[in-house]
Amino acid sequence: MNTTHSLTHVVTGAFGYSGQYITRRLLDRGVQVRSLTGHPRRFDPFDGNVLSYPYSFDSPAQLTRNLEGADTLFNTYWIRFARGELTHEIAAENLRILFDSAKKAGVRRIVHVSITNAELNSTLPYFREKAIVEDVLKQSGMSYAILRPTVIFGDEDILVNNIAWFLRKFPVYPIFGSGKYRIQPIFVEDFADLAVELGAKDENIEIDAVGPDIFTYEDMVRLIGSKIGSSNWIVHVNSALAMFSSKIAGLILRDVVLTGDEIEALMKDLLVSKSQGIPSATTRLKDWLDKSASSLGVSYTSELKRHYR
Repeated sequence: MNTTHSLTHVVTGAFGYSGQYITRRLLDRGVQVRSLTGHPRRFDPFDGNVLSYPYSFDSPAQLTRNLEGADTLFNTYWIRFARGELTHEIAAENLRILFDSAKKAGVRRIVHVSITNAELNSTLPYFREKAIVEDVLKQSGMSYAILRPTVIFGDEDILVNNIAWFLRKFPVYPIFGSGKYRIQPIFVEDFADLAVELGAKDENIEIDAVGPDIFTYEDMVRLIGSKIGSSNWIVHVNSALAMFSSKIAGLILRDVVLTGDEIEALMKDLLVSKSQGIPSATTRLKDWLDKSASSLGVSYTSELKRHYR
């Protein structure tokens, strides 16, 4: 399918992290882009060229109207952790409403961002509800592509930046457990390229969106430390102590630094692709760090400030 200037695409969270990169690529192709957002006052990096509408999950009819005329819906909407009344279960229900509204609006295709190793029987709400959403999309009858990333790294990334910040600020960096559990990060530019590429297709696709390198968590931390010139003492602690330390840091920083579910997901090796296929991206974390080390971790990036304030 050839993308032309007459097409319109919708990106949830177009002013956010991965959504911003997807949006920029679509605009560069000359197509029109709308955004659905929960943060209508967020800074617009596109100089008014992207129309923005609220999610309106509580008004499916309005949501359908805001999706009318769109060819492809790129969905990046999700929550990292439950907060207040917004749980992973409610986020999954919101996406069921979104997909149903997209179908009623005549949207041709949905490109959905999931997570590696999402399973319906997972004890972790993040992964279980992601699997439920995948199932809803697959049963919708719509054309779809499901991308399953692990950690997406880039200039606006939270995890890698904040690892670097802790390495810069403190003499000791605690690693929970053995540190041998694995992680397979993907560069945000590669991820956006893949999303837009799959959006132009028609056939149903499911793919682990991962980079070429598989690190143990400890090796990734040590790599980041070496690139920013850190000489921290890395110590191994049990997960309970790591969670306690994370909560103390969160109170000081007024943020959620790490959740128990995130620690468990890492230690269960859920952030690495189990597929034997070719990695879907080529940019190596090491090469990106060579270019970004001087600014990485200079300031702390707050999840709560980015999404809730």
